[in-house]
Amino acid sequence: MSVRDKVALVTGAGRGIGEAIADRLAARGAAVAVCDLDPSAADKVAAQLAERYGVRATGVGADISDSGAVRAAVARVSAALGPVEVLVNNAAVDVIGRFVDSDEETWDRIIAVNLRGTITMTRAVLDPMIERGFGRIVHIASDAGRVGSSGEVVYSATKGGVIAFGKALAREVARHGITVNSVCPGPTDTALLGQVAEYSQKMYYATVRAIPLRRVAQPAEIAGAVAFLVSDDAAYLTGQTLSVSGGLTMV
Repeated sequence: MSVRDKVALVTGAGRGIGEAIADRLAARGAAVAVCDLDPSAADKVAAQLAERYGVRATGVGADISDSGAVRAAVARVSAALGPVEVLVNNAAVDVIGRFVDSDEETWDRIIAVNLRGTITMTRAVLDPMIERGFGRIVHIASDAGRVGSSGEVVYSATKGGVIAFGKALAREVARHGITVNSVCPGPTDTALLGQVAEYSQKMYYATVRAIPLRRVAQPAEIAGAVAFLVSDDAAYLTGQTLSVSGGLTMV
């Protein structure tokens, strides 16, 4: 697999889908930087990966909406593990509720983390990838960004932006041996889905019933798609958007 001995940075990796992705890449032999808003969670996951798989791993705390914090985090990772060769932009926030009940402060935070944070983190690792002629970038977007989602209007907008950003960037950097793809999880057993259940049990059960496979995804199932996209098997695949949704969306 192409990730063996590569340096991978995963944002939002202190729990949930991000932790599962970090675990899968470490299992494939990558050196993994676990980046999270919660530095103690990042350190804990990194220590577990190092012990479980015998790989190099480091935890780094960063708010990806802060460009200075992003640059500092990437510098720490590069000093500890080497230049980032695989980037997984997973960190995101959401607030479930009707758009007409939301406020600008909430919009700004969702946009700052989900869209601008993804752009900022990508820019921070891109120059060394270009210099080395190799890179694998995967954005964790959402089917909300492809088809929309009630109660997640601004979140849907940011995830649509992430998908478009990935496609445009893929065209620019392909000549440098860098691929950029997006994975769109459907309903997944994470804290975010828990927010949906708290907001409306009716919405939660309606969503689950609409999934052809009749169940929500486990974080490890999203991690499998990411592991494929950064592997040698996907070396000729770039600018693509892959839904991992149990058939909920077929686009």
